[in-house]
Amino acid sequence: MGPLAGLKVVELAGIGPVPFCSTLLADMGAEVLRIDRTAPSGLGISGHDTRYDLLNRGRRSISVDLKNPDGVATVLRLVEQADALVEGFRPGVAERLGLGPDVCLERNPALVYGRMTGWGQDGPVAHAAGHDINYISLSGVLYSIGTRDSGPVPPLNLTGDFGGGAMFLAFGVMAGLWEAQRSGKGQVVDTSMVEGSAYLMMGIFGMHGSGFWTDERGANILDTGSPYYGVYETKDGKWISIGSIEPKFYAELLEKSGMDQMDLPEQHDREKWPQMIATFREVFKGKTRDEWCEIMEGSDICFAPVLSMTEAPHHPQNVARESFIEIAGVPQPAPAPKFSRTKAEVTGQAPSMGANTTEGLTAWGFSDDEVSALLGSGAVVQN
Repeated sequence: MGPLAGLKVVELAGIGPVPFCSTLLADMGAEVLRIDRTAPSGLGISGHDTRYDLLNRGRRSISVDLKNPDGVATVLRLVEQADALVEGFRPGVAERLGLGPDVCLERNPALVYGRMTGWGQDGPVAHAAGHDINYISLSGVLYSIGTRDSGPVPPLNLTGDFGGGAMFLAFGVMAGLWEAQRSGKGQVVDTSMVEGSAYLMMGIFGMHGSGFWTDERGANILDTGSPYYGVYETKDGKWISIGSIEPKFYAELLEKSGMDQMDLPEQHDREKWPQMIATFREVFKGKTRDEWCEIMEGSDICFAPVLSMTEAPHHPQNVARESFIEIAGVPQPAPAPKFSRTKAEVTGQAPSMGANTTEGLTAWGFSDDEVSALLGSGAVVQN
C-alpha cells in the first residue's frame, strides 16, 4: 500500500487535469471513487477499450444521475465520508448541481474541496471555454517556447493541464489535508492552470527580471538559443540532447566530440552562438545516435538520446529503475516518485464508466437494499 493508504477521495469525473490528479493520488494508495454521469460524455479518445484510459487507472467508477435528487443525495453521502473532493467544472456548475463547496462543507466540515479551472474561479474570462494551449498563452509560457524561426511551439498539453494543473491540484489538496489535521476544518483549493503554469516559470521570470533572459525567442540559454543546450540530428535521422551549461561539462563535451581541436568562440559569446550552432549541427550529423551514445552516455556532458515513446520503456536506465510498467498489455509510466517503505502501486486498469457502482457504494457503506433502491429509481446505474 502506498503512502496515502486510507485517504478517501471523491472525484467528479472530467477530462485531463482532474483525472490525472486523481491518478496521482490513487497511485500513492488513496481510495478514489470516480463519479461518472449515467450517459457517455463523448470525450473518450480510445473508444470503449478502457485499457488505454491511463488517466483513469487504479480506481472505481460509479454512474450517478446528477439531475436526479437521489443521485445528488448519494454523492453528498459519499462526501460525508471523504477526506477530499476534486472537480474540474466551469465556475458555478458544481453549485448548480447542488454539489458546490458550501453544501459539501456543510455536510463535512473537514473536507478539502479541490477545484480545477483554466482561468481560476473568478476574473473577467473565468467562465470562458479554454484548453491548455490558451492557459499557457496567458501565463507567458507558450510565448517563450520555440526556436528563433518557429514561433511559439505548444509543449503538447503537459504544462497547463498536467504540470500547472493536476500537479498543483494534488499539491493543494495535500496541503489542505495537512492543515485540516490540525484545525479540523476543510477549505476550498482554487487551482488555476494559468497560475500553475506561471509558477513553473518562476526561475525564468527571475532571469527575465534581471535582464539575463530576453523576450526574443530562441536567443536564450535554455530555448535553443545557445549551442550547448539543445537537440541535434544525427547521421541516421535520430536526435540527441545536450545540456552542457557548466564550464567543466562544456569542456568535456568539446573533448569527447572532437570540437576541442576547433577554433571555437568563447562558450557564452551570444553574438557567435548562431555560428557555433551551425558547427555543432555539422559535427553531430557525422555519427549515428548509437555512436554518440557509445561516446557520451554516462559521462558528465549532460547527454541523452532523444527517445520516442516506443523506445523509452526499453532504455537500460528505465528498465533498471522499473520506470515503466505494463497493465493489460499496455506499457505506461509507473507511479512516481518511489518510496523506500510504502511502495506505490497501480491497483488496476481504468474501469468502464459505472462498472463499479454496486461494489463502490457498498464499499462506502451503502446497504444492499439502499443500492437496490437507487438502481431501481435510476439515480445510479450499474454498467
